[in-house]
Amino acid sequence: MLSKRSFLVALSLSFATLAAGSAMAQSQLDDIMKAKVLKIGVPTDYPPYGFVGPDLQPMGLDIDVAKLIGEKMGVKAELVPVVSANRIPYLQTKKVDLVVSTLGRNEERMKIIDFSVAYAPFYQGVFALKTTNIKSFDDLAGKTVAVTRGAMEDEMLAKVAPPTTNVKRFEDQAATTAAFAAGQTDVIATSVSNIGVLAQKNPSLGVEYKLLLRDSPCFVGIAKGEDALRAKVNEILLAAKADGTLEKLSQKWLKRGTGDLPL
Repeated sequence: MLSKRSFLVALSLSFATLAAGSAMAQSQLDDIMKAKVLKIGVPTDYPPYGFVGPDLQPMGLDIDVAKLIGEKMGVKAELVPVVSANRIPYLQTKKVDLVVSTLGRNEERMKIIDFSVAYAPFYQGVFALKTTNIKSFDDLAGKTVAVTRGAMEDEMLAKVAPPTTNVKRFEDQAATTAAFAAGQTDVIATSVSNIGVLAQKNPSLGVEYKLLLRDSPCFVGIAKGEDALRAKVNEILLAAKADGTLEKLSQKWLKRGTGDLPL
């Protein structure tokens, strides 16, 4: 049994730990507001969410959302290009304060980072040429599939593809798409938006949707435990949802509305 003195010491340490934890939880937002700079990881290889425009500057839905958050916080939005494989490590090592990069939420990711409310619709699927017979995931057996390393579709494909599927992983969406378009793989696992751009650039290719991997709206990624920053981002996104800003951005870039975005 603890003595009275030991109990008081333990209690003091507990309060000190809680106080330190609270200060740390708010430190990133404090640092951002003090520096007046918000570093945001964004895609530049994933149209229409993020790509390089004619003026060589990043543009797209994620870029507009990133700039909106910076504007509403009253700080400069410093955009940092990321790819699927490094966007979460960049967040964990504080190379960026936020990730606005078609980031889907799942249980595994929720163990290592936090998420805002959803800001845009998104889904991933399996696509192939019209002449390729694929009716179920069993039909992927023996076929080569292009996928971007670390992307949501990579994780989902690993759960449903037969063991004899030849999965070829590439470091970014541009390389994944180029490999499929060049005929290096039979199938591509990617987003519907990415395949739309591919079909526009290569109308004679005859690519079509085959199977759904996941319906996965986009969330802003935030470092674990940065509750004050997460609350601020949520405040901005919920206001943008209420006044129709998110709907306008979705119509502008995706040519369809946001639908029912999850909290």
